[in-house]
Amino acid sequence: MMNTCIDLSIARCLLLCAILFAGGSLQAQPKSLPCFNLKTGVLPPGPANAITDVNGVLVGQVTLIEGEEVRTGVTAILPHGGNLFREKVPAAIHAGNGFGKLAGYTQVRELGNIETPIILTNTLAVPAACQGLIEYTLALPGNESVRSLNPVVGETNDGWLNNIRKFSVTPGHIIAAIEAASGARPAEGSVGAGTGTICFGFKGGIGTASRVIPEKLGGYTVGVLVQTNYSGVLQIAGVPVGAELGTYYLKKEIDNGSADGSCMMVVATDAPIDARNLERLAARAMLGLARTGGIAANGSGDYVVAFSTHPDLRIRERGLEAAFYPLLANEAMSPLFLAVIEATEEAIYHSLFCATPISGWQGHTVPVLPLDRVREIFARFGRRP
Repeated sequence: MMNTCIDLSIARCLLLCAILFAGGSLQAQPKSLPCFNLKTGVLPPGPANAITDVNGVLVGQVTLIEGEEVRTGVTAILPHGGNLFREKVPAAIHAGNGFGKLAGYTQVRELGNIETPIILTNTLAVPAACQGLIEYTLALPGNESVRSLNPVVGETNDGWLNNIRKFSVTPGHIIAAIEAASGARPAEGSVGAGTGTICFGFKGGIGTASRVIPEKLGGYTVGVLVQTNYSGVLQIAGVPVGAELGTYYLKKEIDNGSADGSCMMVVATDAPIDARNLERLAARAMLGLARTGGIAANGSGDYVVAFSTHPDLRIRERGLEAAFYPLLANEAMSPLFLAVIEATEEAIYHSLFCATPISGWQGHTVPVLPLDRVREIFARFGRRP
């Protein structure tokens, strides 16, 4: 098994390191990964065009590749680097389509906060991920008396490329991903929880992007990280790429008419908004997914987890003391809605553009999006990537 760390810039993807885990073999990786330099929308991205542009957010990933069977992994998103159980953050979860196994949903909906890191992994690894989150949180100094905990774990099913019944993800991998988390730009493509995922019939994976709203409207940042494993009819910045490539939902020879799968979206912002407006923000991420041609199919678990990192909104133990927070008015939300739509759309594209070929379980293979042909399609439609 190995944990592969890849640092991506907008213009290029460069392999930085591969850390060998015991029990596996290090596989050769390409020195340069394909990227497609595309900026969507009208708002500017943050400095790294990533969820980590939001102050305090950390991301860690573990990629598991073992033999011919294991193609899976873990992606951990931390709203801040402290003890999240003692300093919770306001949060909301929006179910765009509820065919999924997202753990922790009801308590977040009830109380409006998150008290653990957010873990993304494969469908059958949700119990192991919960166990890892619990072990990690209980071991933190100050949590010695904790007896109740709400781990938040999202998933997509990577069972085509990964022998998902092997239960390769362990609680230790969850803890390793959390402990590896940093504020650097996260790896994208076939890494972490995106190692074995498929999107629009092509190799999907992890993608991230951010947007900054104008200073006169607050200058707040919205960052998004996605785990793409869904289908539909791919369009990129309005260009009908899937139709032109002949790879799309209901084209029988491609996928036998199935568009099932899932997309996990994690939204972070430094704007001072509570759970109610975070849920409204999360709902708009689905519009970003729709822009890419996703249809939230019957068997697609499409969830959005949103949280605010604004320091004044940290939720600490107060007993019966009343809490007063400075919050944005409803009228201030529209720029943030636009930001999350644009960032979600672009993050999904990044997951496709930066994916690398993966062959796996039972000899299954999934092609990567042919970027040269995409450029030709853009040219035919009078567009520049």
